[in-house]
Amino acid sequence: MEEKEPLEEETPAKPPFRKGLKGLLDRWRAFATRVPVAAKAIIAILILVSITGAGFTAFTTYNFTQNNPAFCNSCHIMNESFAAWQKSEHKNINCHECHHLSIGELNALMVSAFIRRTEKVPVRYGKIIVPWKYCITCHWEEDERYPTAIKINESNLHSKHYFMQKIECSKCHGYRVHKFSLEERYCLECHKGKEVHGEGMVDLPCLNCHTDRTPTLLPGPMKCLFCHGDDSVRRQMIHESTLDVKHFQPSEELIKKATKINRPQDAPMKFFCYQCHKPHEKVRPDYGTCMSCHPQVVNVGRHKLHIQTVGLECVKCHKPHTWRVTIKDAKTLCTECHGYKDPMTFIGG
Repeated sequence: MEEKEPLEEETPAKPPFRKGLKGLLDRWRAFATRVPVAAKAIIAILILVSITGAGFTAFTTYNFTQNNPAFCNSCHIMNESFAAWQKSEHKNINCHECHHLSIGELNALMVSAFIRRTEKVPVRYGKIIVPWKYCITCHWEEDERYPTAIKINESNLHSKHYFMQKIECSKCHGYRVHKFSLEERYCLECHKGKEVHGEGMVDLPCLNCHTDRTPTLLPGPMKCLFCHGDDSVRRQMIHESTLDVKHFQPSEELIKKATKINRPQDAPMKFFCYQCHKPHEKVRPDYGTCMSCHPQVVNVGRHKLHIQTVGLECVKCHKPHTWRVTIKDAKTLCTECHGYKDPMTFIGG
């Protein structure tokens, strides 16, 4: 009787891998069961080193592009801007503290510059280069990071131009690359026809007269007396250190040449100097200037005789800034033309 050969045991079929993420996990488990422990350790170390290296490279690249001004200067068209930045008041401030770009915007800018082969930074006059909200982070109140930054939270100049008229900071402070102080007569870019016509005042910076001390920015008496008064006025204003005085002081030579006036505390008319002196039109007041406020004066006392008949100018008798004709004045002034008469008889007719 023939012996039957034993049947080979059938190897059970491997279950099929599942689809998707679970399938990947199945394959990983199957692979892990066949790999020795030492190999697993080596693979784990390699993966860890790769992740660490990639993370370090990514961080270093990000830090260089976002926090190192040398990255900006790596583009040849930025040489002029970088040189100006190194000399500016912002030389210790990182570029991206003012110029905020997302990673996407930054990459798009780099690709655009590479494709177009731009040769220089385009002119951006009047455009918003740095929005005011970034300027205000340093220039509003005290910031321990930048203790020397100019503060504008009490500045009438900035209140009027930005908060009232919505003019962006870069309109005035960004028209030159990384040179933030205004040129002396830059205001004329917007205020057309406001040149100064006064003798000795033609080339004055606008802020030698216009002031941060008044809400309208028009000069008050103290600002005029900075040049036309005595040293005590200048010392007081320098001590108060408003922005216009701190950054736009007239030269010593100009102050020395300016006509000095006596404006008594008890002078009868306490109005602003510019109501008589109009630097953008006519600095020296004349008969017409006086008549604009005193049109009926010719009907008072003997003014008509002296003004219209004799042809005297108002300032012949009424000395600027004191104005009253006192008995002492009359004994000198009136006797130049006729005998002394009490000033009260002049008013009475």
